[in-house]
Amino acid sequence: MFEKLLNIDTQLTLLLNGSESTVLDWFALTATATSTWLPLAVLLLYVVIRGNKWQNVLIVILSIALAITLADQLASGVCKPLVARLRPSQDPLLSGVIDIVGDYRGGRYGFFSSHAANTCAVATFLSLLFRNKGLTIALYSWTLLNCWTRVYLGVHYVGDLLVGLLWGTIVGILVYKLAVKCFNKFAPQDFVNIYNRQRSHLLVEGVLLTYLAITIIAFVKA
Repeated sequence: MFEKLLNIDTQLTLLLNGSESTVLDWFALTATATSTWLPLAVLLLYVVIRGNKWQNVLIVILSIALAITLADQLASGVCKPLVARLRPSQDPLLSGVIDIVGDYRGGRYGFFSSHAANTCAVATFLSLLFRNKGLTIALYSWTLLNCWTRVYLGVHYVGDLLVGLLWGTIVGILVYKLAVKCFNKFAPQDFVNIYNRQRSHLLVEGVLLTYLAITIIAFVKA
């Protein structure tokens, strides 16, 4: 049964991996780069800080940092060296069939995906914080885009991503619950209404503009 699941995982990965399009290659390489999303992180910081008490801001920033740390460390610090599952790009058995883009191969081991865990943890936490449908869709589209880039570039199996998404979701929920307790203790007020929902549109626009920038860069470099 386990071997069958691994075979399905491999076949799904090969199905989604690579293409003949240099535009898609550059799109994936640009979208997977952390630096691409730094302007969005700055915008998030602005939204969190603007018009809010320092206690609220501190709790949110520390919560995001905690979510990323928990998501990343279990993936990179524990599971990858412990499970020692080679990335598709590092597996000699797949050397003749896996599509490597721009010689980008990632580290040696890939189970489970830090990208999937980190982005899903942040997306889950922020979705619970802002409670805005449009922003939730934008955040999870960002998470899924990052997952797609990892399998497209051949640095993760689909299974690596699914486990990463599961762990990220758990982390995001737990950190949100912890944040609520901190708010109730150190900054007691109506937690649901702490952040003006009207400002969340800035983050939605930021995500969409980043998608547009990635697309432009992909066409220019291709």
